[in-house]
Amino acid sequence: MTTGKPAGFWTKLIRQRSLVYMSIPFLIWLLIFKYVPLWGWTIAFQDFKPAKGFLDQNWAGLKHFEFLFQDERFLRVLRNTLAMSFINLILGFVTAIGLALLLNEVRHIVYKRVVQTVSYLPHFISWVVAASLVQSTLSPDGTINQLLVWSGFIDKGNEILFLGIGEYFWGLFGAASVWKDVGWNTIVYLAAMTMIDPAQYEAAEIDGASRVQRIWYITLPGIKPVIIVLLIMQIGYLLEAGFEPQYLLGNGLNVDYSEVIDIFVLKYGIAQGNFSLSVAAGMFKTVVSFILLFGANHLAKRMGEARLF
Repeated sequence: MTTGKPAGFWTKLIRQRSLVYMSIPFLIWLLIFKYVPLWGWTIAFQDFKPAKGFLDQNWAGLKHFEFLFQDERFLRVLRNTLAMSFINLILGFVTAIGLALLLNEVRHIVYKRVVQTVSYLPHFISWVVAASLVQSTLSPDGTINQLLVWSGFIDKGNEILFLGIGEYFWGLFGAASVWKDVGWNTIVYLAAMTMIDPAQYEAAEIDGASRVQRIWYITLPGIKPVIIVLLIMQIGYLLEAGFEPQYLLGNGLNVDYSEVIDIFVLKYGIAQGNFSLSVAAGMFKTVVSFILLFGANHLAKRMGEARLF
């Protein structure tokens, strides 16, 4: 006879012990590779010298954090990181959702699959190859300059060195990121759209709703929980603007706009043997990302939207 009383935590754990046993290897991996290395954060509070033992290090307190926020180079790379992250966030969401909506409306299956395949392909190209293609396209004798000359926007001999103008870098990075990942980013949205009841579209069509109205009142509300969850996750990565595209497309002419925190850590921390500074910068990025993630999730919960936890 059941009493209707909900089972306790330990009762559920015993009932689902098979799943618990299956999760043990993952938990061990998580502990060894994700949590044990956190002891290395102590380096940020030391004047770390590799030749000395842990107990022989000189403790520096918050000296390296104070240096970071007084250093113009770090403030500049922080600006670049946030700017490129916001550009990537906005362009990535808008283009991925837009392409998913367009593909969802295509009824010709062969054409739809061809477009999906073509849009997915750049995602599987490494940034080394992708950066070479971008540099070739934007070079003075590249496709973009040839089109501008042919259309009369610029004169022959006055080609634009796009990657040599720092103010252009953020926009070029955003366009390159969209080209590379927009097709891949549509997969989740297309999968979410397949879960929408087709009867809703049929009823709306009978009521005289246009295609745009069906998208606005059925499709977008249907994938709204997915959009919110992915947005929360992306907000948690606002300080993860990337490393490879900025490192490969950056040069001495656009360095004031192309350097991000990861490049700062490599160039001014690891390369110069200042491990304490590099760990302090990485620790700052991780803590801020953690706060942003939980803040966005809490805000979504307060607003009654879908959330991660």
